[in-house]
Order: sequence, then C-alpha cells, then structure tokens
Amino acid sequence: MGLIQREIEKAGIPTIAVSIVRKFTEDVKAPRAVFVKWPMGHPLGEPGVVETHRAVISAAFRALREIKAPGTIIDLPFRWKRREDLKKGAF
Repeated sequence: MGLIQREIEKAGIPTIAVSIVRKFTEDVKAPRAVFVKWPMGHPLGEPGVVETHRAVISAAFRALREIKAPGTIIDLPFRWKRREDLKKGAF
C-alpha cells in the first residue's frame, strides 16, 4: 500500500492507510497510516459491526488531517473482541 500511496501523494493527493501488519507498513514507508491490532483480512473490524467500521474510518480521516511528518503511524485504541472465536474457527 505504501508504494501506491507515495505515487498518489506525488500527484498532490493526501492518503492514509489502515494497517493490520505494522512491520510491513514501516518497511514500505507509507506516508501516513493508522494501525489496528486485528486479524488479517479485517482492517475495519469484525464482520457486520458497522459502528466499528465507521469508527475506524473516522479515526483514519482524523489522522489524515493530523499527521504532519511523513512515515507517521498512529496506533488506534480499538481492540478485537472475538479473538477467542477466531482461534476456535468460529468463522
């Protein structure tokens, strides 16, 4: 994502990534990103939980306005609530 972000930013369009693998985001040097410690494939949260999806997107847009230094990654405070269900193969 960071590689694409940098190209879009060259055209003058600000970008933000929602990352679930912090190391990858750091390695590709994304211009701006927010990080959530959630399972792969769920950057906006648990399936069907629209309130969480909106909260993550809102936090990402706030970060887009607030981040001034390139390469900044903001850790979002959201926590995955179904971690035990995932380990059991619930979905």
